[in-house]
Amino acid sequence: MATIGMGDIKKGVRLEITGVPYKVVEFQHVKPGKGAAFVRCKVKSFLNGKVIEKTIHAGDKFEVPNMAHKTMQFLYDDGEMLQFMDNESYEQLGLTYDQCDDAMKWIKDGTSVQMVFHNGNAISVDAPEIMELKIVETAPNFKGDTSSASKKPATLETGAVVQVPYHVLEGDIIRVNTVEGEYMEKVK
Repeated sequence: MATIGMGDIKKGVRLEITGVPYKVVEFQHVKPGKGAAFVRCKVKSFLNGKVIEKTIHAGDKFEVPNMAHKTMQFLYDDGEMLQFMDNESYEQLGLTYDQCDDAMKWIKDGTSVQMVFHNGNAISVDAPEIMELKIVETAPNFKGDTSSASKKPATLETGAVVQVPYHVLEGDIIRVNTVEGEYMEKVK
């Protein structure tokens, strides 16, 4: 089985610690004046959504978790779980809010997502890396706000909030990078 070392740590990398699959959500390479370099990171459990801090040194190795991905379609939120449908067998599967935490703010009804399975059990879902979403609320554009460096918050149809340039208005459809949670461009 493949292993992950200190140099492989970056946001989104999956690793297994004591049999539990985790995903790196934050990391920082530290090079102290004395001693060896290390990585300080926060990892999130796929099983229960808890975030723990972990320090990884040069010799540390972690297994890559046994994970499989399957394309499924988001159907609806039933109030307790998010419901998904297998595109091939039309079988329906529910995941808790904790299991879908990161993807929840980007997906809308009918979105195709990647369901993540660990040892045969559905544990999480990944939203598409790029989504086109409609802005439902943002501040109006004021005359003179032409600087491309300044940004304003915009609420999307899924409830997510991203920073957008001033020329983007309510009702516009924008392309968003869901991994970084950032505005990419306005869709023509």
